[in-house]
Amino acid sequence: MNDTDQAGGHRIEHDSMGEVRVPAHAKWRAQTQRAVENFPVSGQRLERAHIEALALIKAAAARVNAELGVIDGDRAEAIASAAAEVAEGRWDEHFPVDVFQTGSGTSSNMNTNEVIATLATERLPEGREVHPNDHVNASQSSNDVFPSSIHIAATGAVTRDLIPALEHLAASLERKSAEFASVVKSGRTHLMDATPVTLGQEFGGYAAQVAYGVERLRSALPRLAELPLGGTAVGTGINTPAGFSAAVIAEVARTTGLPLTEARDHFEAQGARDALVETSGQLRTIAVSLTKISNDLRWMASGPRTGLAEINLPDLQPGSSIMPGKVNPVIPEAVLMVAAQVTGNDTTVAVAGAAGNFELNVMLPVMAKNLLESVRLLANASRLLADRTVDGITANAERAREYAESSPSAVTPLNKYIGYEEAAKVAKRSLAERRTIREVVLDSGYVERGDLTVEQLDEALDVLRMTRP
Repeated sequence: MNDTDQAGGHRIEHDSMGEVRVPAHAKWRAQTQRAVENFPVSGQRLERAHIEALALIKAAAARVNAELGVIDGDRAEAIASAAAEVAEGRWDEHFPVDVFQTGSGTSSNMNTNEVIATLATERLPEGREVHPNDHVNASQSSNDVFPSSIHIAATGAVTRDLIPALEHLAASLERKSAEFASVVKSGRTHLMDATPVTLGQEFGGYAAQVAYGVERLRSALPRLAELPLGGTAVGTGINTPAGFSAAVIAEVARTTGLPLTEARDHFEAQGARDALVETSGQLRTIAVSLTKISNDLRWMASGPRTGLAEINLPDLQPGSSIMPGKVNPVIPEAVLMVAAQVTGNDTTVAVAGAAGNFELNVMLPVMAKNLLESVRLLANASRLLADRTVDGITANAERAREYAESSPSAVTPLNKYIGYEEAAKVAKRSLAERRTIREVVLDSGYVERGDLTVEQLDEALDVLRMTRP
């Protein structure tokens, strides 16, 4: 209920604690306004996907509540219709509550209840009202709705956004692996010269890293997609009619197409957020993979005169405000920053996940914010890396081969002919005299002594053959 104070641009709303002044235009009510005033912390609000998930639960719950006789059909239809608009993003400006709020997410759950109640009331004949608690929140609690909304939003973001983006990046890397299959280069361990590899082998390794990231995400999905919905306050399901939980989850699964299931154990699902911690850990692993890949690309493209210059990255923008002509590896650098952010987010999720006490975790909003941000950042960065960097990479094949042939590690196949210690002498002499391995071997009398033939020498020093022993 409310009274309007037109002169001040506000209206008076009432809740169980009394009166609250709410902006006249706002679709939210008293409890949301209290949260706005109590938590002026960061200016960061719930992620769009999270608001959508909350609204999807409210729509499904309204329909099931009507079927079970908890609320009447007209109210249920009005709630479902209003919730659909919220899910579409039409009322996002009316979700002002800060991420750093009450740890159960009660403020955001009530924000959702109040906005939907206001919109639903506007759809009913004058004199009939939809109440945020009695109707929109019927058969529910913040303690089961809010964590369920996180799992729904995260499952959707992983399956629809991140996995396709990673598969897109893996495919891009696989194409380059095939293109560079015969581009031989020096391998490197400890950042020092090692025996030859092909550029294609390296890119195949990058593709596998990304593909394994997809495997890791898919392995976590069954647990991420389990919902605590129906447990209400503490996991017992108090105030929930029989069949409510399964029916609501089935409705949300039907609406979203996601593989959502009811929690196998509502007390685990309510008191712990281990599936979110697990998923965040997989995101961190993917971030580590992207760090390795991006750093390798930067190293191989370093130069153009004083670096490795084994590959060329696409020129995307000027790299310096003072040095004309300078071009930098901007996309790999952006990906590295995303990876750093995701790693930090994972630490937050892990610390927050450990904050479960008895029947409830009380750091839910910050877990949601960090997990969903990580998914969004990784999905966007993966597509950028594929489309604006990997697809346009070209190889400096001659320079790469020159490195491979001039590396002292190219002496390694001679071990079986002249022994490790003699081969080490050849390598050191090659470096000291700035001569090729072949020249030093021929000059050192190994052929004359019969240790090996010229044909065996040439075969042993074939750098491309070394990549496929």
